[in-house]
Amino acid sequence: MTGKQNKIGRRSLLKGVGYFATGMAISQLASCASGEQVADTGNSATEATPNIEGQEVASNEPVKLGLVAALTGKSALSGEAITRGLTVAIDEVNQAGGVLGGRSLELISRDDESNPAKGVAAARELIEQEDVAVVFGGLDSPVSLAMLPVFHELETPYMGVWAAATGITRNDFDPNYAFRVSANDNIVDKFLLRYAKEQYNVSKVGLMLINNPWGESNQQGFEEWATEYDIEIAGVEKFNEEDNDVTAQLTRLKNSGAEALMLVANAAPAAQVMRSLTRINWDVPIVSHWGISGGRFPELAGDIANKVEFVQTYSFFDAQEETGQKVLNKLDEKFQLKEPSDILAPVGIANSYDALMLTAKAIDTAGSTEGSEIREALLNLPPHEGLIKTYDRPFTADNYDALTEDDYIMVRWEGNKIVPVEDKS
Repeated sequence: MTGKQNKIGRRSLLKGVGYFATGMAISQLASCASGEQVADTGNSATEATPNIEGQEVASNEPVKLGLVAALTGKSALSGEAITRGLTVAIDEVNQAGGVLGGRSLELISRDDESNPAKGVAAARELIEQEDVAVVFGGLDSPVSLAMLPVFHELETPYMGVWAAATGITRNDFDPNYAFRVSANDNIVDKFLLRYAKEQYNVSKVGLMLINNPWGESNQQGFEEWATEYDIEIAGVEKFNEEDNDVTAQLTRLKNSGAEALMLVANAAPAAQVMRSLTRINWDVPIVSHWGISGGRFPELAGDIANKVEFVQTYSFFDAQEETGQKVLNKLDEKFQLKEPSDILAPVGIANSYDALMLTAKAIDTAGSTEGSEIREALLNLPPHEGLIKTYDRPFTADNYDALTEDDYIMVRWEGNKIVPVEDKS
């Protein structure tokens, strides 16, 4: 879609223009200082100016990383969890000496308010004005999908840590700058259907999907994989974020003979589904994507919130290996999260921690903060022992998703805690 890169990319060109303008302004100021001589500091103007083709000079300035996520609103819990995971990882990298021979990492965050237009504006501002090397994404797939053209135009890697729409990483851009340490809808849909079959022996399911690109992404995945598990999709119903009553959609699915509901929505709209289920008195297994973990679902859904079983990529409840215990200790030290039950939205913390560590390794491997070079380094990373797993070539030219269905687990809400689901088989 973007075609092959020119020798001088647009982002590098923008940098060069900025440095040139700064140099001209300094030159004009110097010429106005009558009779004054410039002291010899040992650094010439040539030595201080980066090469616009990406050959950077040594610098002690921090390497800036961007985050565009929902930091306020109904999904603010997701943004808080992502921020915590990134912060713990950044502190660890910086305490170990930083990247590129001593440069620290610095996180610059922008609130997209779950709004695609605001996400696009934030991504462009972070890259063009703040000069971030990589942008991390948040919970909302529509926001991440909308930002993709910006990342590819400005040749800046995107690192997804929550949004799961298949098209984020499996896109038509060449070269592809979208990477992800998170779930992929297509893989999740296969995993959830298999779970419904194994745990509930269903032959017919109903799809209850949010009416946006994320819902569409999952509809495609469910329809693709249903036949593999001899499951019939009895009906497909959609609903909007602002809907307060979805009893009509649920009644149609009930009448279609659906033996389980496959739910795809974030916390607030998913809570409306639960309330509507109560209104029609339909007791049915609910197998869900992970959007309900990124907001105030237990509070909004009420007592039946614990009926929903949903996917995650990590649990802090299990016995922790060295990396897991280290992260738990840091979460306690920095955020006073003393128990696994205190860690809300654990997927946001775990995914973002591993994504940041892989990104730091890529920057060091590239020896540069240029987007094209970081991209190549991500595709050729050495093995890394992470929190979720040990990554061996997490990204390749054919795969931009670091996690597979082997990395997924099923959980449920227990009060305000996310706990593993007990095996029913």
